[in-house]
Amino acid sequence: MNWAAPGRLAPALLAFGLLLPTAGVFAARGDALEISQEAIGNRVSDLTLIDSNGERLKLHDLLERPLGISLIYTGCAHSCSVTTRYLDRVVQTAREAMGEDSFGMLTIGFDHGVDTPESMANHARRHGVNDPDWQFVVAERSDELERLIEQLGFVYTPSPRGFDHTVQVSLLDRDGTLYRQIYGETFEAPKLVEPLKDLVWRRPKSEQGLLAGIGERIRLFCTVYDARGDRYYFDYSMFIGLGLGGLFLLLVGGWTGREVLKRRGSE
Repeated sequence: MNWAAPGRLAPALLAFGLLLPTAGVFAARGDALEISQEAIGNRVSDLTLIDSNGERLKLHDLLERPLGISLIYTGCAHSCSVTTRYLDRVVQTAREAMGEDSFGMLTIGFDHGVDTPESMANHARRHGVNDPDWQFVVAERSDELERLIEQLGFVYTPSPRGFDHTVQVSLLDRDGTLYRQIYGETFEAPKLVEPLKDLVWRRPKSEQGLLAGIGERIRLFCTVYDARGDRYYFDYSMFIGLGLGGLFLLLVGGWTGREVLKRRGSE
């Protein structure tokens, strides 16, 4: 999306302002939306994380699958809570569409030294997140955390209420490259699921064979969103159409062959 296009700049900034508790505080820092969008294509550095059980893990070890990252701070009274609760709903919709273990989720506390493994665990529990492939973590080192924040194009600044910050989910591919940003405390499920489909199915692992690749592409194009039911389902209509088309070609081919044989027999 061209956020700098003259006809779209004002509405884009207005919409993005709704994602920030106080959008005006970023005026001196430049356009937070532009910073976020320009980060797309960055490859994130590795860093050591501590999960809610106190175990250490490396970010790059989580990149065997596409990974979504949400940055929050546990002292947040409203926005981060709404974000986590709603994101949990959309993540479950995505898992129903693509499989339980098709991608990972990571929520990182960015208020280093205040956010702790215990407070992250409480945040997940308080908002009903019970997903084995979604981890709530803090960074071991503040300098590594700040580098990741910069690479993700995440913008935050202290405020009387704690922090004003962008509300975004950053999607990483298996190489750790930032592929897409999804904005808002709430958003339509396809905003997250469609780019995840790209990452999960459009680019299968190189070691998979041709048939596996075809299978992934079939699932990519035949898994569609039902807005009324707020769910994804596998659409069999393409196969029905192909089957009817194949049957028609067989009938035409049979009739043509029979006519050719008749003419030869009459000669």
